[in-house]
Amino acid sequence: MEYEYVMTIGQDSHRFEEGTVEGFNTIMLGGCPVPFDRKISANSDGDVILHAITNAVSGYTGINILGGKADELCLGQGVTDSRVYLEEALSDLGNVKITHLSLTIECLRPKLKDVIPQIREKLSDLLSIDPGKIGITATTGEGLTGFGKGEGIQVFACMTFKVPVI
Repeated sequence: MEYEYVMTIGQDSHRFEEGTVEGFNTIMLGGCPVPFDRKISANSDGDVILHAITNAVSGYTGINILGGKADELCLGQGVTDSRVYLEEALSDLGNVKITHLSLTIECLRPKLKDVIPQIREKLSDLLSIDPGKIGITATTGEGLTGFGKGEGIQVFACMTFKVPVI
């Protein structure tokens, strides 16, 4: 069988709510709870990594999950787990395979160095690809944007798909 390779990009960002939260708190990143003292402002769990990946899948399928089906699930049915939105997007791929994922995360905090391996493993499970095919970088962007100044978090996801040529 003959194949072609297609690359897409997805992006998502969320602002942090004002003020810190006393005691232990977490935010969701890549399906993993990450300790943090602020909350993400979002209707869902605000998992910017999964949202960016969902948007990258939508870039291939042409079916917008976020703002469409995810709104029905979140606002209509109370489903706030971003893994459900990603699963919805992945169900539209058919026999197309994800071969590589590259993520760039921009934020001042939380510091992500220690949780990147855990996020990579979780994404490997969710996407059914080898963890070695997932690259994750984190940057503060030298504080040039609101994300680098600690106001929120932004993620860019580049995905490569192996598509059978019919």
